[in-house]
Amino acid sequence: MPSAVAPSGSGFDVDLPWRKARSVALRPEPFGALAYHFGNRKLSFLKSKTLVAVVEALADHATADAALTACGVPEAQRGTYVRALADLARSQMIEMRTS
Repeated sequence: MPSAVAPSGSGFDVDLPWRKARSVALRPEPFGALAYHFGNRKLSFLKSKTLVAVVEALADHATADAALTACGVPEAQRGTYVRALADLARSQMIEMRTS
């Protein structure tokens, strides 16, 4: 089954290993969570508890695609979640794992 892909030029590949950036804290909220980057001072709203679960699970899985599967993201919604992860990567809330 082909993986969902982020928009061209996003720098996000679901077939690579990712994690929540070390300088990012998540604060649970009724709608999902607030993500705050202590380095660049950016604030992001994660507007879904499933998205929060995916971000938290990234480090536990070989790829972002595997984290999406593990968190039960339906195939019909994959594109939406991949675009959200791409946005989080662009704002440095998540980063590629190198080890």
